[in-house]
Amino acid sequence: MSISLKAARVNAGYNQKVAAKLIGVSKTTLSKWESGKAYPSTKYIPAITDTYRVRYDDISFCSKITL
Repeated sequence: MSISLKAARVNAGYNQKVAAKLIGVSKTTLSKWESGKAYPSTKYIPAITDTYRVRYDDISFCSKITL
């Protein structure tokens, strides 16, 4: 099962401001990740998975795929 980054945050019970602080980025950066305008570097993956209590394989970092 794959969920979006936003869904992982919401399921963990965090708003963007709190989640961004826990991950160590700005709210703007987290918003860009969630909207697909930017993607997290690998150094943030452990913080994301720990904060949201999900496995890396369960998160979809791509908001939309168009063919």
